[in-house]
Amino acid sequence: MKVFVDGSAGTTGLEIVNRLTAREDISLVTLSEEMRKDAAARKEAMLSSDLAVLCLPDEAAVEAVSFAEGSKVKIIDASTAHRVSPDFVYGLPELPGRRELIKKATRVANPGCHASGFIALVAPLVAAGVLDKNAPLSAFSLTGYTGGGKKMIKQYEGGEEDVSAPRQYALTQVHKHLKEMVAQTGLSKAPVFLPVVAAFPRGMQVSVPLLPEWLNCDAEGVKQVYKDLYQGGVIRYEDVEAGTLPADVMAGKDGMKITLVGNAERMVAIALFDNLGKGASGAAIQNLNLMLGVDETTGLVL
Repeated sequence: MKVFVDGSAGTTGLEIVNRLTAREDISLVTLSEEMRKDAAARKEAMLSSDLAVLCLPDEAAVEAVSFAEGSKVKIIDASTAHRVSPDFVYGLPELPGRRELIKKATRVANPGCHASGFIALVAPLVAAGVLDKNAPLSAFSLTGYTGGGKKMIKQYEGGEEDVSAPRQYALTQVHKHLKEMVAQTGLSKAPVFLPVVAAFPRGMQVSVPLLPEWLNCDAEGVKQVYKDLYQGGVIRYEDVEAGTLPADVMAGKDGMKITLVGNAERMVAIALFDNLGKGASGAAIQNLNLMLGVDETTGLVL
């Protein structure tokens, strides 16, 4: 099966290429350094492939999708451009019924990293009628700096800036992941979103506080919803002991760990994963596997 990664020089694209290079069932269609931004060459590479993964800025991703019009090539778009488009299936296979849709799809939007954790925590509760869709939710999301791409990696590893302290961003409550967070959960409004980048390379921890007045069950009921949905797959529920919870505990892996902490008065649902794993490249490979008809965990580190 032939795969073309358009945007293979970026952080996500490079990670996908490195993963797929090791696979015997995949033949990568590549372009030279001189041609990788040439529109005609990119279109030719895409049309000669069974599947293309777009690791591009939004505008370039829209252009790339147009290259495939009238062809049979399948597309996974890792940009934000098509995540709420009705023409694309949102690529979180663990959502009810979503896996089969992805298998049949020719166009799949790879989820955003912050959004992946939030949706995995909230969507099942709303769908089960456990969480009020009008609840005034908030989400605290702590991420490693590789999520900011090559520019941010240089900031943190170049030694020219003091970036030792965690940095909160999206201070105006405008963030590109909010639309998909609402669209995929069934919430009536976006959460108050608090993303923070810190001085560790890989890992992500998304935390969503839950109050009893927003729920129609206790903590055990919430846990049961997670346990019923996330059984032994890429996303798993796991109780954790009281103490500390490192944000990079899933670094280097493609799975996601879901847990619930707190007490009867205040609970916090937490998703732990790698921002470049289930938050980006690992998710793209999982979707690629489903679209190409192979075991969805092929090439994943779980």
